[in-house]
Amino acid sequence: MSVSPQILREYISVMTQQQIWGKALTTTEAAVDAATFAARFTVLEDSPAVWDRLIELCRRYPFGGRPVHDANVVATMLAHGERRLLTFNQADFRRFAPLIEVVTP
Repeated sequence: MSVSPQILREYISVMTQQQIWGKALTTTEAAVDAATFAARFTVLEDSPAVWDRLIELCRRYPFGGRPVHDANVVATMLAHGERRLLTFNQADFRRFAPLIEVVTP
């Protein structure tokens, strides 16, 4: 199983904000979690290949704004040969269905 630095950053961001489903973590708590995830999973680093895939996705699919971050997740996956994405945000990745398999827990 793999994770990207972008996902780890987003985890820290989301978990340190007050949410309707629970108390926000401290930055330290969220960073400890993120470090645990990084140690447990293969970290798919950003690279020129990821950038190239992102540019391809920008040319192929209509999106802008926040969905650029989702496209970067997909670009990272494709650059590293990953095809399955585990996410609660299935709708955000629907446009990329021809390229990846979206799995919802």
